[in-house]
Amino acid sequence: MEIPRLETPRLLLQPLRSEDAIQVQQVFPRWEIVRHLIGSVPWPYPADGARQYIEGMALPAMKAGQAWHWSLRHRSDPNSLIGLISLRLGPEDNRGSWLVPEWQKQGLMSEACAAVTDFWFIHLDQTRLRVPKAMDNLASRRISERTGMRLVDTYCKTFVEGELPAGTWELTRDEWLAQRDRG
Repeated sequence: MEIPRLETPRLLLQPLRSEDAIQVQQVFPRWEIVRHLIGSVPWPYPADGARQYIEGMALPAMKAGQAWHWSLRHRSDPNSLIGLISLRLGPEDNRGSWLVPEWQKQGLMSEACAAVTDFWFIHLDQTRLRVPKAMDNLASRRISERTGMRLVDTYCKTFVEGELPAGTWELTRDEWLAQRDRG
């Protein structure tokens, strides 16, 4: 399946490409972004970390039909990458994202999450979406709560910041469609 370009009122979600590594490397390695990411993300971030991730993990998973990765770009400046959002097949970790701090607290990630969640349930016909996160990642928790997700499990997990309380948030296809139809 070719990965489509998605759009929201304020964002363009473009399928991730090798060329995006340059911009990712420029904007990603910041503590505010990486601290709540999974502990396997190297920190300090290596000088070729974005290229290694995109070419060694993201693009092969996309080609294999196991993951879908998009760069986030604001419509006001479509040439500038401001974040990434991803979907992954598997039982426990289906969506991940990050957004540069300068663009946070404007509802942009909520728009991106709604677009990819719709893609997950409508185009990929998945039955449930699970998203693990650090419990103190309040902005991410609020996005999950606003989209009707519920906390289904708590545990400790290693993040870049260290071992933290974590939780898995879940939404079913039926719940998403019912919410979508009401909106």
